[in-house]
Amino acid sequence: MEKKAVVFTVLAAVVLIFALNAVYVLDVRAEAYAVDWVNHRVEVLYNGYIFINDTFKISGTVPDSFLMGFPYQYGPHVLRCVAYNPSNPAQKYNVAVDVPLENYVGFFGVNVSLTPKPEDGIFTVGFVFSNSLLRQDAQNTSLYTLDFPAFPSLIVNASSCNASVILPSDAKYVSGTIAAFNYLTNKELPRLTYQPSNVTFLLTTEGIQLFTVEEFKREVVIGGMGEIEVSDSYYIKNQSPKQITSVWVFLLPNASNLAVKDEFGRKGGTTTLADAETNRYEISLTLPVEIGKSTRFIVEYTLPKNYIQKSETDNAELSLKLFPYVNYYIEEAWVTFTLPEGAKITNLSFKNSSADMTYGTVRDVFQEKITANKHGVFFLDSLTMKVAYRYNLLWLSFRPTLWAWALATFGCAVIAIWRRPKAPAVPVAVPTVVAVKLSPEMIRSFVESYEEKRKTVTEMKSLENAVRKGRIPRRRYKVQRKTLETRLGTLNRNLDDLKLKLRSAGGKYADLMRQLEVAETEINEVEANIRSIEMRHRMGELTLEAYRRLLADYERRREKAETTVNGILIRLREEIR
Repeated sequence: MEKKAVVFTVLAAVVLIFALNAVYVLDVRAEAYAVDWVNHRVEVLYNGYIFINDTFKISGTVPDSFLMGFPYQYGPHVLRCVAYNPSNPAQKYNVAVDVPLENYVGFFGVNVSLTPKPEDGIFTVGFVFSNSLLRQDAQNTSLYTLDFPAFPSLIVNASSCNASVILPSDAKYVSGTIAAFNYLTNKELPRLTYQPSNVTFLLTTEGIQLFTVEEFKREVVIGGMGEIEVSDSYYIKNQSPKQITSVWVFLLPNASNLAVKDEFGRKGGTTTLADAETNRYEISLTLPVEIGKSTRFIVEYTLPKNYIQKSETDNAELSLKLFPYVNYYIEEAWVTFTLPEGAKITNLSFKNSSADMTYGTVRDVFQEKITANKHGVFFLDSLTMKVAYRYNLLWLSFRPTLWAWALATFGCAVIAIWRRPKAPAVPVAVPTVVAVKLSPEMIRSFVESYEEKRKTVTEMKSLENAVRKGRIPRRRYKVQRKTLETRLGTLNRNLDDLKLKLRSAGGKYADLMRQLEVAETEINEVEANIRSIEMRHRMGELTLEAYRRLLADYERRREKAETTVNGILIRLREEIR
C-alpha cells in the first residue's frame, strides 16, 4: 500500500506540473499580442464572386505567424487567399490555407506568415469565394441571397470589430440573419466566433451579373512607328437564371477607337463609357447569352504612343499594368505582346508576379513575342510588365522591299515566258462552271437535318449509357442501335450533299462550312481523347487529379466547339427569316 501511495503521489505531481505549465504557456501567449480591432468587409464583385477582406491591428509583440479562419462549410468555396499591407498592396505575406485552427474542429484555418513585421501591426487578409454563394431568384431575378461568414474566427478576443456587406449603391436590404448591411460597429469580437450568415437584397440594375470569365486573352501588338493595338477576347458562361445582354469590361487607360466583334468577326453592339476613372465600358452583345450557355466576344482598341518611352541607351521601353481595375474574377488569363518585325528584346521583367504565373518569349524568323499566363486573376493582382527592346526604323521598309522583289521576279518571269517561241494553239474544251443558287428551302433543310443529326447522336449516347447500366437488354439495344445508325447514315449523306451545295455557293456560306468542319473535327477529337483518358484512368495510368484536370480541359474545348456550331446554325436560321 505504501508503494502504491508513493506512485500515486508521483503521478499526481507530474500531472500537476504539466497542467500548470500549460496554463502558464497559454497565459504567456495570451499576453504576447492583442488584436485591437478588425474590419470585416464582405464585397460582392460584378460577376457574383465574393471578396472578403479582414484588416487587423495588432498591439504588443507581433507574432511570426497569425492564425485565423471561418466556419469550415465555406472552405470548398475559397478560390484565392492573399495577405498584404493595406497601405502597399504590392507587399504580400505568405499564407497557408486549410490548416488546423489549433486543436479546434469545425474551422477552415489560415496561417499568415508575418515576415517582415507589418508596419504599426496593421495587415489585411483577403479571400475570393466562388459565386455559388450568391443565389439569384429564378422568379424574381432582382432578388439575391448571399451566404457568407459574418465574422472571422480568431484564437484571441478582438477588442473592437466593424463588419459590413458592400453592394452596389442602389441595392436594398430585404431580410437576413443580419439587421442591415452595416451590421456591427465597434463591438468586441469573442475568440472562436462561429457565425454563418445570409442576407437577401433587391437589385434592379445590372450592377451584379452571375457569370464566369472562363478565359481572357489580351493581345498587344506594337507597330514600327510606336502605334499600339489591343485586342481583348472574353469567353464567358452565364450562371444566372436569365439572359445576359450586356457586360462590363475594363480596358487599359486612355483607350480609344473601340470596336466590338463576336466570335465570327461580325461587328457587335454599342459601347458606352460607364466610369472614366476605371475605364469601365458597358458592352452590348450581338446575341444574348442564354441560361447556362457560353459566348465569346472581342473588344479591339488602340493606345496612345506615349506608352512607349525612349531609354538612355536608345532602347524603346514599354511598362504596362496587365489587369488594372478589374472588378471580377477571371479563371484563366493569357497576355501576348507582339513586337515590331526586327525588334530584339534587351530586357524583360514582371513586377509583383506570383508563383502560379508563367511567362516566356517566342521567337519567329523576324519577330519576337512575349506570352504570360495566370490562373485566377482579380483586382489585387497588380502585375506590371516592363520590356525594353532595340528596333531599327529601316525594318519599316522590309515588307515593301520584299513585295518589290517579288513583283520584279514575277515580271521577269512573265517577260521570259512571253518571249519564248509559242507552239501552235490546241483548242481546249473548257468546262462551264454553273454557280449554285441557294434557296431558303435548301438552307432550312440543312439546318433541320443537322439538328436531327445532333438529336440522333444524343439518343445513341443515351442508349449506350442505358445498356452500360443494365437498364435495357442487349437484344433490344442492338435493334435500337441499328435503327439509329441507319437514320444517322441517311442524314450524313443528305448533309454531305447539302454541304457541297452550300460550299459551291461561295462567299459567307463556304466560310461557314469551313468553320463547321473545323468545329466538328475538334468535337470528334475531344470525344476520342475523353474516351482515352477514361480508359487510362480505369487502368491506373492516370491519377484522379490528372484525370479531372484533363477532363475539364477537354470539356471546355468541346463546349467552345459546340458554341461555334450553334453560332453557325443561328446565322443560317437568320438567312431564312
